[in-house]
Amino acid sequence: MSDDITTVIDSAPESRRSESARLRRDQAGYAPAPSTPNYPSAPLPTAVAAPVLPSEPLASLDARNITAWFGDHQVLDRVSLTMPAGVVTALIGPSGCGKSTFLRILNRMHELVPSASLAGEVLLDGVDIYDSGRKLTEARRDIGMVFQKPNPFPAMSIYDNVIAGLKLTGVRASRDEKDYLVERSLTSAGLWKEVKDRLRAPGGGLSGGQQQRLCIARSLAIKPKVLLMDEPCSALDPTSTRVIEETMGELQKEVTIVIVTHNMQQAQRVSQQCAFFLASQGQPGHIVEHGDTEAMFGAPIDPRTYDYVNGRFG
Repeated sequence: MSDDITTVIDSAPESRRSESARLRRDQAGYAPAPSTPNYPSAPLPTAVAAPVLPSEPLASLDARNITAWFGDHQVLDRVSLTMPAGVVTALIGPSGCGKSTFLRILNRMHELVPSASLAGEVLLDGVDIYDSGRKLTEARRDIGMVFQKPNPFPAMSIYDNVIAGLKLTGVRASRDEKDYLVERSLTSAGLWKEVKDRLRAPGGGLSGGQQQRLCIARSLAIKPKVLLMDEPCSALDPTSTRVIEETMGELQKEVTIVIVTHNMQQAQRVSQQCAFFLASQGQPGHIVEHGDTEAMFGAPIDPRTYDYVNGRFG
């Protein structure tokens, strides 16, 4: 199954929220104006600067009792995990324990597989993305995905790669709006300074690390509330990995991030919360332990967590 198209539509414009954001305004008191001579009034200014409003709150993601199958084969068993707003959550565990399946369930990509099925809920700010009244494309726009292997559209320019999601989701934008969106998204992905003078060059001509950041920019272009990252650095050299990790640190100010990684040092560096998945002796994947990253690596509760983070298996 190709991930090229789904990567783009996994990015998201504004989403429905369970409650509208409430703005706090100071109540200003006005004193009576002093008496003045009846001079002609001064002309009003032609324009008034708009007030700077607080940014919209970041979104939280809550998976409840997720159980998943491929045909008759159960791959996850009653997995529950809250991914707080503005936090990087790392999913760790050996290969085959259901981490990537869980990640794809979080934006409804699991159902792309004909034999796949699941039970449970995924709540984005309290609203179930699997609700029958919620559109599939809406869920994938709200919750974007970056895959293990960078997959820009090679024949498209860097510029067109960034705005590709607009076309696929039917979002109309003027040329000025597109220009602004490209610069903002590439800046957020840490790529603008490197490519600003060659935006019309093919996206496939970038290095591996640059291509991955281009995919991140493409996901950010439609303003997702959550960004899922499936081993985004596994195919990159150490220098590119460092840049991606620095980018993630900046992005968590804008989006909630969930990352699958087999690199324990990376999980420690980039995340504030960890969840340890395990599937042993033919049993479906489940979460052994989750919590604060520092505590998970420094003083885990379950001995299996201690053994895994210290490289004794996996």
